[in-house]
Amino acid sequence: IAAALFREAGIPKRLIPATIALSSFTFTMAALPGTAQIQNAIPMPFYGTDTYAGPILGIVAAIIMFSFGMWWITSRAKKAMAKGEGYGEHKETFADFDESTLPSFGFALIPILIVLIMNFCLTNFYFKHMDAKWLSGAPYNTTLSKVAGTWSLILSLIVAIITVIIINRKRFAGIVKSVNSGAIGSLLAVINTSSEVGYGNVVATLAGFVIIKTAILGISSNPLISSAISVNLLAGMTGSASGGMSIALGALGKTYLDMAHTMGIDPGALHRITVLACSGLDALPHNGAVITLLGITGLTHKQSYKDIFMVCSVGTLFAVIAAVSLALLGVV
Repeated sequence: IAAALFREAGIPKRLIPATIALSSFTFTMAALPGTAQIQNAIPMPFYGTDTYAGPILGIVAAIIMFSFGMWWITSRAKKAMAKGEGYGEHKETFADFDESTLPSFGFALIPILIVLIMNFCLTNFYFKHMDAKWLSGAPYNTTLSKVAGTWSLILSLIVAIITVIIINRKRFAGIVKSVNSGAIGSLLAVINTSSEVGYGNVVATLAGFVIIKTAILGISSNPLISSAISVNLLAGMTGSASGGMSIALGALGKTYLDMAHTMGIDPGALHRITVLACSGLDALPHNGAVITLLGITGLTHKQSYKDIFMVCSVGTLFAVIAAVSLALLGVV
């Protein structure tokens, strides 16, 4: 889709990765309240929050990320087109498809709206009034506040998936095959995140980590600032937003929450800033998603990485600074 649109508009193909990255790796992944991304779900059991945590901070950050990214990409495109660069010559095949077989725009929005609305209702109305004392006993040993957000998200996604199948049942070449492909495709994300959480828990038990933990906490006595920096650095080192955040929260999540309670900081603000921070330096050249994106588009780091870095890392840095500043003023 992107290649066809860019070629028709005469915009250089080298800007496609940054455009996709802006829409996938920034505000939709970490900023917008209610987003169903795994990055937005990871902090929930640590802070007892939900996907709608820190709504004002998230919306402000999303506006900054989107505005900066669009300004950068548009400016780059105009300069390239003024020089007569054009789309460029690339070996690629464009697939043809019959638009009459596609669902309408309204039908396409239904599953997305189901996730957002159902997730919000379950989190704020159903589970808040649910008697779940049984969770405190063995083998669960947890509380409803730590799992309600995850339960709401999973149930909402299941209902949305079933709705997609029902609405598009006549369009499927094979429903079972499609569901199987989706399940198999999810394994990479599940295993990656699980392994990184496990790795983080192991690291946290090592004697040497006490020194690292002390150094991280020594950056600032404010958990908002400390978590923003530590998550960003760990995401950059691991080349993974979810991985860096999982390691940071596995080792320091409880400490940050205790500090937030002591200082009267809303856990929702801590949640949103943690998620925003993980989407910054994770977009370094060794990031798996960046490498995959460049591979799919048939471009190289030399051709496209500079623009990816600007819209993902630099734009996110501005958003994190703004969110932390607002959170310090008590905005959530």
